Amino acid sequence: MVAPLLLLTATLLYAGYNVLIKISGTHVPEAATSTVLGAICLQLAALTTSTTFAGTLLLFKDGQHLQLTTPAYLWAAGAGLCIGGAEIAYFYLFGGIGGEKPMAASLAIPTIVSGTIVISLLVSWLVLRESLNWYQWLGCGFIVLGIVLLFLNSRVGPA
Repeated sequence: MVAPLLLLTATLLYAGYNVLIKISGTHVPEAATSTVLGAICLQLAALTTSTTFAGTLLLFKDGQHLQLTTPAYLWAAGAGLCIGGAEIAYFYLFGGIGGEKPMAASLAIPTIVSGTIVISLLVSWLVLRESLNWYQWLGCGFIVLGIVLLFLNSRVGPA
């Protein structure tokens, strides 16, 4: 029963992450030439959350073993590089830096989130050698169709 609750929690928090980056981007001043400090602020808040959680485990849970293997740390660092770069891209998309108009959240967020589903599904199949059934392939096709439909007759700028 814990897995569905964690899945729901992660989904809600990830949705908050996406929407709050968009809202932050709407407050970027016109004179700004970069939004990298927004990404750093986001990372500091994430580090504070993780550190607080780890500290809570250590203080209140006996028998916790937090040590990971070297490959686990290396892959986690790689994931951190990916999310750090993604956050910088998000802030640029939503902040309208370099003369670009900020992108509408209703276009960018569904494209990015659903695009990650398609890419993750393909990597799971091609690299991780996981088997996929035809429902998953059909769902992947619907996602791609959905992304195409989002861009039909839409402006790339703000809503």
